[in-house]
Amino acid sequence: MKKGGLFISFEGIDGAGKSTHIDGLTQAFRAQGRAVTLTREPGGTPLAEKIRAMVLNDPMDAMTEALLVFAARRDHLQQVIEPALMRGDVVLCDRFTDATFAYQGGGRGFDLETLLIMERWVQTKRGLEGDFIRNPDLTVWFDLAPEIAAQRLAGARIPDKFEAQPLEFFRRVSEGYRQRMNASPGRFARIDADQAREAVWLDVLKSVIARSWLV
Repeated sequence: MKKGGLFISFEGIDGAGKSTHIDGLTQAFRAQGRAVTLTREPGGTPLAEKIRAMVLNDPMDAMTEALLVFAARRDHLQQVIEPALMRGDVVLCDRFTDATFAYQGGGRGFDLETLLIMERWVQTKRGLEGDFIRNPDLTVWFDLAPEIAAQRLAGARIPDKFEAQPLEFFRRVSEGYRQRMNASPGRFARIDADQAREAVWLDVLKSVIARSWLV
């Protein structure tokens, strides 16, 4: 089992069921003696949480959203994620950069090349073997049809500005996630989220065990 720092992100449209399984993996890692840092994006630091509130609720164009999200990400990386990885923690993050490409890129139609530049600016880290872009070791993508996600969310809570978008928006978001997976297939574990909760959990667990991070 990997003992160094480990970074796992969880992606998917709202209603896909990420939260339950993030909690499950938290308990699984802690049961095997690992320290777990549980966090989210946008957010994870006091500054980033303020930015989150603006991004989720205030009207703005796609470029402003992207700039704010990457500003929050920079603070999150500096203050939380990198220190946790240096300690050897397992970092479990509810959404990371793939969400920006899916929501601002796919959903909002913002230029993907510009997002790639922002990703490089914000996430480049100097390592022993040279510079690299910090991304998760594993991204668990809960793939669910937008129509089913909408049924699950109906009446659950007051929607933020993204949750209130029409189905076509979420179809584009899902395609954005698929494009990111196709670009980095070794990093992604696609989970069929249209199953019973127990079956989804088994698939999530298998994706981690297959990498020898749990036994």
